[in-house]
Amino acid sequence: MCKNVPVCKLKLNMVILLLPVFFMCLTACSVKIWDYPYKDEPVELQEFIMGTIATQKVYGSNAGIAVKEVADRLKTIESKMAVNLPDSEVNTLNEMAGKGFVSLSPDTIFVLKKAKDFSRLSQGAFDPTVGSLVKAWGISTDMQRVPGRQEIKDLLLKVNYRELIIDEEKLEAKLERTGQSVDLGGIAKGYAGDEAIKIYKKYGIESAYINLGGNVVVLGNKPGGKPWKIGIQNPRDVNGKYIGIVEVSDKAVITSGDYERYFEENGERYHHILDPNTGYPANSGLISATIITKLSIDGDALSTAVFVLGLQKGMELVESLEGTEGIFITKDKSIYVTPGLKNNFVLKDESKEFNYVKKR
Repeated sequence: MCKNVPVCKLKLNMVILLLPVFFMCLTACSVKIWDYPYKDEPVELQEFIMGTIATQKVYGSNAGIAVKEVADRLKTIESKMAVNLPDSEVNTLNEMAGKGFVSLSPDTIFVLKKAKDFSRLSQGAFDPTVGSLVKAWGISTDMQRVPGRQEIKDLLLKVNYRELIIDEEKLEAKLERTGQSVDLGGIAKGYAGDEAIKIYKKYGIESAYINLGGNVVVLGNKPGGKPWKIGIQNPRDVNGKYIGIVEVSDKAVITSGDYERYFEENGERYHHILDPNTGYPANSGLISATIITKLSIDGDALSTAVFVLGLQKGMELVESLEGTEGIFITKDKSIYVTPGLKNNFVLKDESKEFNYVKKR
């Protein structure tokens, strides 16, 4: 009990004066804590994984642990499927070509099966058994060169996805003939993107973005509820210059183009997307093909396939698949989109060199 009445009155008055301030602070601070960092500030991480810069931007209270787990998962996938790692499962499969089955992890078996599925769907325009050709060209390595015609002709005899045999129950696979070689460079990053989304969901993340060297996958919408805006690379300008914008939610946006990895010799550009039918870089009339679909692994394989197929056959393939859209850019700098994108794709051509053709 307070014996000094004037002092007690002073303290009481101070408490009365401070109470509104306290409640105002409590209310204001609770809102601020909710908005920051949960809604406004993402956790971002950039690492060199799977031969490219992997960029994550993740929102949510568990974002920190999620991005770390995703990075670890990507490294695990790379360790199994990269042809440039001597002890990878894919290299073990290649070394045993013509000798028998090899035990593989569920990850690698799943990706091999999906690769065969898209090989059949595209009638061989996508083929994971182009490994020996990829190695001969050596694009983006210290050994890049133009192989001789006879060498390419001989190597083409080893390209045949039907001779990749998979036993899903036993988790085994084999290549039928000696010298055959699998390369999963056209599909493994797609699988990695889907695995990232699974991890984000596991931690209750509702808004996230991951970019694996042009393979963009988004979860949900941006904070605030608006769709993600994804730029489509201008294939004839510096990296970071866009030809157009699409808005997406819960989608993968995957692009294949002749500008990504290439070398020039005697005035000729040789890019890394090889046509399994000719053994040479695809010459279909396209310089860029973008696929928008639910699963990143599907978009990765399809973007390669349609780039090889060309505008007409490629667009017909995309239009035959439910929930799949495409953007095609031809050598004459014309842009074509599938019907589902006509009200979504926004042309952003600063160069003024491209022609947006709304009907093919």
